[in-house]
Formats: sequence, C-alpha cells, structure tokens
Amino acid sequence: MILKQRQDIERFLAAPGRAFCAAVIHGQDLGGVRERAQTLAHAVTARPDDPFDVAMLADADLDNDPGRLDGELMAISMMGGRRLVRLRLSGEKASTDRLASEALADHVAGKFNPDAFLLIEAGALGRDSVLRKVAEKVDGCAVIACYDDEPGDVARFTREGLAADRISLTSEALELFVARLPHERGVARREIERLALFLGPGRGLTVGAADMDGFFGVEPEASLGEAASDAFGGRLAALQSGLRRAVQEGESGPAVVRALGSHLMRLRKISVLQQGGGSAQLAAKAAGVFWKNEREILRQARVWTLKNLDAVQPDILAADRACKQTASPDRLLGERLALTVAGKARRLGL
Repeated sequence: MILKQRQDIERFLAAPGRAFCAAVIHGQDLGGVRERAQTLAHAVTARPDDPFDVAMLADADLDNDPGRLDGELMAISMMGGRRLVRLRLSGEKASTDRLASEALADHVAGKFNPDAFLLIEAGALGRDSVLRKVAEKVDGCAVIACYDDEPGDVARFTREGLAADRISLTSEALELFVARLPHERGVARREIERLALFLGPGRGLTVGAADMDGFFGVEPEASLGEAASDAFGGRLAALQSGLRRAVQEGESGPAVVRALGSHLMRLRKISVLQQGGGSAQLAAKAAGVFWKNEREILRQARVWTLKNLDAVQPDILAADRACKQTASPDRLLGERLALTVAGKARRLGL
C-alpha cells in the first residue's frame, strides 16, 4: 500500500498495527527517510537499539550472505514481543534489490516469523526497481516515498522544533529562515537546533527578522546562494564579489557547484509548475524562494527555459565529478563553472 497523504503517513508511523508486517521507506531526502524510519522503529519495538530485539543489515550483509535476511526474518525475539529487522540499502544494486524483494514477498506471504517486522530504508527507488514494484503491490507492506519538503512542511516542523525550546518566530522571520534552509531534512533539523542555541533555548522569546541578522551573518551558504543567483542572472561583477566572500567564509569548490545545482533545480521547478498552469508567484513560493528574491528569480525563469537549463546541467555534473578527483583544484573548478553559467546567462539576454 502506497501512503501519500501526510496524515496517513504520520498515523502509520505512530502506530503501524498488526495489519502491516513490512514497510519500505525510500527517497532522495535521506534525512527524511532516516527520520521516518526511526519513528516507525520506536512504534514497532520498545527497544529499537537492542540487538536482541532488532537486526540491523546493510547491502554488504546481503552480498556476503544472500540468505542472511531470510534468517533474520525467521528468528524470534529473545526478549519476547515483536522483532524488528532493518535493512538499509545504500544504492539500487540489482542483486540486493532482488534479494530484498524476494524476502519481502515471502514475509508478507507468511513464510517467516509472523511477529517480525521488516523495515527497508533506501534512496530513491526508480520505477524499474523490483523491490519497489513488489512493495507497492503486496498487502501488508506500506510504501512511503520521501520527497523534498514543501515550504509549508518545513515551516511546520520549524515551529514545532523551536516550540520545544520555548521560542517562536514572527511570520516574516519564519519565512526568512525557511527560505534559507537546505532541502535535506536531517541538515534542516540541525539548523533548527543551531538557531535555538543562537537565540537561547527556554527563554520564551518571540523573534523577529531583525533579531536573526547575526545568525545569518555567520551562515556561509547565504553568500553561495547569492553568488549562484548572480551567476544565473548574468551579473558578473556581483558574482565575483560573492565568490570572494564565500572563499573568505571558508567555502570550497564543491560547495559552489552544489549551490549552482540547487539554483538550477529551483529554476527548473518554477518552469515545470508554470507549464502546468500555476502562476509565477505560486511557483516561486512552491520552489522555496524568499519573497525578497522573487522578482529576480522570476526574471531569470523567463529566460532560463527547460531547454536552456538542460544545456547547462552537464557542465554542473562534469564539475561535480572533477571536484571529487584527488588533488583537483576544486576552488578554481567551482569559480570557472560559475563564470561559465554567468556567461551563458549574458548570451541569453540577462
């Protein structure tokens, strides 16, 4: 069964019930995958870190012993109660994908310990993944896909996280903070914790945008975000200034490449949403654009069509690969990529 609605997902994670004996949680947002899997693990067993109740497996375990997963699903908890078998897949490898799908099918068919719960965590599983096909088809297995959080979801768990430390943000401060958060949920959670420490937990504060200047002033990624916008906006002088500032703040070439890639994906999302009939303003909001930057990014989106974005994406992928090579001049590679993008933006008329 595929769970899509947030209410259904949260209800299942809190209390999976005996109707389910397995779950597959997957997606590009690995932080979101881990967070949801941990919540489910606590609901399945009272001792999610106890080796007598829980078996933790990875790809390598299946490679070394193809029958290991079946054996763990047949085992009975030594302490009594429900047994949890967690399998973490780091990639969509055909052999482990097949082994996991076969074990899942056998488990929901009742061939193993009926008190065992199989929890599989994976990156984004493509439509050709056998595991995904089996999981979505069989009864007794919940499938949860973890996509990038929408701004509304990020705002919600930001409010919840800060409320635990008796801190609240004004609507303007919340919008400013959410716009600067990374899409990966695990990193976003750490940023929320960092903000709470910066503001002072337990003080019962209501914080406005002006009170957060110091927090953002020490945020290096802010300079990179501005530099990426300058690159796609064709503003060469501002771009070079932003790159120098990012270097002074300790950022490296790979971070420059990631910032450019993130900005490209934001422009792509805006273009796709507009092609689907959405307004420019709603598309920008859905893409996580801070309201002060809306006019500029929409100016860019009018010129950076999907065709133009597809033309520059190979340059970003090539720079990313080059930065990962040993002893590569990654800072120069990042700067060259940014200037290349800016040059293309100028030729497009920006």
